[in-house]
Amino acid sequence: MEFTIQIGQSVLNALAYIGSLATLSVRAGYYTFVAPFQGKPVRIQRAISQAMQVGVRALPILSLITFFIGLILALQAAYELKKFGAMNFVASAVAISMSRELGPLITAIVVIGRSGSSFAAEIGTMKVTEELDALETMAINPIRFLVTPKFIAMMIMLPCLTIWANAMGIIGGSLSAWQRRVYVYWLH
Repeated sequence: MEFTIQIGQSVLNALAYIGSLATLSVRAGYYTFVAPFQGKPVRIQRAISQAMQVGVRALPILSLITFFIGLILALQAAYELKKFGAMNFVASAVAISMSRELGPLITAIVVIGRSGSSFAAEIGTMKVTEELDALETMAINPIRFLVTPKFIAMMIMLPCLTIWANAMGIIGGSLSAWQRRVYVYWLH
């Protein structure tokens, strides 16, 4: 009996968590897409500041990771495709796998790991120090004030970072292929 109670409580906790995430997403979407047309402007300056934090400051680590993933992917693809005499397809394999799968995946992992944890720490600290309660006392909606600029920054910067990650991965793969071609040329 105790076991079924634990399972039921776990399911209820999971559903409550999913419900709170859905509520937060709907409210952030409302303040992003509907509220500006009802006279509640979006804080553009704050969204730009968050976009700088989410996007521009993530470029060095994202570039490094995706460059080396493209380089290693080209090396591994060349090793396997050489067995079939299909070395011509290394560039295509790197470009397709980076743009379809790895670029968006690595971008999401880096942004969530870097910016998501930063956002969680910032809002968590504000909750502990009762700054969120102070915002509500001053009749400032915390979701409109804190979450919506972060939401807008993520919506704008994630596609841009994904394109950048794809490009860096393809550059890494092309460098690997170029280095391999130069090495083979000097051997013969």
